[in-house]
Amino acid sequence: MKKRWNKIRRLVCLAIILSLVLPFAGPATVLPASAVTQAEIDALKSDASDLASQKKELQAQLNEVKADKNEALKQKQLLEEQIEVIRAEISNINRQISTYEELIGQKTQELEQSEAQEQEQYELFCSRVRAMEEEGETSYWAILFGSSDFSELLDNYMMIEEIIEYDNSVMEALVQLQEQVEQERAELEEAKAALEEAKAKQQAAKTELETQEAEVDKVIAEISSQESQLKAMEAELNRAAAALDSQIKDLERQMSAQINNVPSESGFLWPLAGNINVLSSLYGSRPDPITGRADNHTGIDVPASRGTPIYAAKSGVVITSVYGSGSSWSYGNYVVVSHSDGTSTLYAHMSSRAVSKGQTVKQGDVVGYVGTTGRSTGNHLHFEIRVNGSRVDPLNYFKDKTLYYRSGSQKVPLDL
Repeated sequence: MKKRWNKIRRLVCLAIILSLVLPFAGPATVLPASAVTQAEIDALKSDASDLASQKKELQAQLNEVKADKNEALKQKQLLEEQIEVIRAEISNINRQISTYEELIGQKTQELEQSEAQEQEQYELFCSRVRAMEEEGETSYWAILFGSSDFSELLDNYMMIEEIIEYDNSVMEALVQLQEQVEQERAELEEAKAALEEAKAKQQAAKTELETQEAEVDKVIAEISSQESQLKAMEAELNRAAAALDSQIKDLERQMSAQINNVPSESGFLWPLAGNINVLSSLYGSRPDPITGRADNHTGIDVPASRGTPIYAAKSGVVITSVYGSGSSWSYGNYVVVSHSDGTSTLYAHMSSRAVSKGQTVKQGDVVGYVGTTGRSTGNHLHFEIRVNGSRVDPLNYFKDKTLYYRSGSQKVPLDL
């Protein structure tokens, strides 16, 4: 009975001593892993490095032809390829900025949680220090000397040892939390510095883009002054159109199931805003209303300001959305949309594209923006319609629309 009472007394004594401390939850809570990982950031930086290498290689090629006026078309192509790379760089930087902003938000939240834990642990530490000052070692000796026998002495000694271990764990946890807070604060500052660096790169890339676009305008002026180059451009565009015919047929066969799943409207929507209705080139088989001659043009050209939205003429599936390479460079940035009624529409020379291959678009959706990429010397939309893979005159589908044709200073209404 006496031994049982001694054990109860020791437990009560331990409870009284431990009641002097605040509840202790152990070392710092492990926070959930950040949604943004270092691997994601490294992948973006790797892509940025690849783009910088591409741009450098293009600049080397450009330097080789820059002094030769007969290579103006090649200069334009290389400049436009650089512009595409710069646009990709800007897109990459934008993703970096978004990633860093998300990371900063996460790091801020983690730091706030760690600082709160540190403060809580600090208060617990201070409480234990006060308790130790008040109790001192005397209470421990009193417990030991109050033992009735050697067995109780050993039990009391183990109890005191546990209390000392507890106090040590409080201090160790506080040190760990302080180190964690410092590390997280450093990581937060590092992320903020990386964000500012990315923003500076973004502005530099935008400035570089404007410079390159101005260079393209200069080259266009050189090309426009050379009749032979203009004729060569038109001939090359026709060859590219012929090559594209078979590519479109192949892609339509490959993507037929997806294309047939998207209902087509019965008519075509004019692909530019309603008041943009003056053409500068007609389809090849239609006689020029001013000269009377038929051109060998593969579609219609509609001049418009750079950046003017271009709309999908019908609902369908994007089967091509690229900046052309090889012979298809003639089209520059172009998009082809195939429709379930056997027709397809092509939009070329765009400054930039707003859709990607495989995307479903509705009639009136923006597919890109007017520009002068490829074999072009002025901002305009080159628009083609194909029926079962064969090009047709687009104007046959806009007979209810008032359209005009301009050649030089003359502007005449089109008889549709």
